[in-house]
Amino acid sequence: MKLGVIGGTSIFGTKFLTNFIEEEIETRYGKVHVVKSGDVVFLPRHGKNNNVPPHRINYRANIMALKDTGVEKIIAISSVGSLKRGIKPGSILIPKDYINLWNIQSYYDDEIVHITPELDEGTRKIIIQTAKKLRIRIIERGIYFQASGPRLETRAEINLIRNYADVIGMTMASEATLARELDIGYAGICSVDNYCHGIIDEKLDFRKVLERASKDRGNLIRLLIGVIGVLKELKCQS
Repeated sequence: MKLGVIGGTSIFGTKFLTNFIEEEIETRYGKVHVVKSGDVVFLPRHGKNNNVPPHRINYRANIMALKDTGVEKIIAISSVGSLKRGIKPGSILIPKDYINLWNIQSYYDDEIVHITPELDEGTRKIIIQTAKKLRIRIIERGIYFQASGPRLETRAEINLIRNYADVIGMTMASEATLARELDIGYAGICSVDNYCHGIIDEKLDFRKVLERASKDRGNLIRLLIGVIGVLKELKCQS
């Protein structure tokens, strides 16, 4: 089984892959830069130079590129903001479901197809079990809400959204829906890097968010490496 890993600012530049090769994959939706190491394909969500903002990401090309390389499961690392005081920055949350009400990505432009979107529960359980084995504290479930970006949300928007979700980001739901359309199992690991606007009485500064993401990624990478190892073992046993 070939595994796809999608990551953004939280793991960009880390050395979780060894003996890797870089490759440009041409899809009908555009070119995609990936890094390959054995049966693992890493796709930097924001491009080779980490400079593509969330609202300009070519999601259809990204997920199709993973499909074209034979990926059967995707683990996506996402930076998120917390909508609840109890979900503190520095936490790792494994989403159970997501909300995405607009700008919905799809491959079905020329035919009528209605998929039922969902995250891959089997892979989700592997992530949770691996975290427990490694003694990494996680939040085992939560609802991810996708905003459009590139700006952060107003206090009024957060006050509304917090009633329906636990964390907010700009990328995961688009990827999960497209992966579901291509029959690829998709599960997420969310790095909680800040409280959302108005959750606490502190001004939200995106530069500080990036600094926290860099400092807190140690357990994130440990968990990712552990999950990759478990999935490799399962492949050998099958």
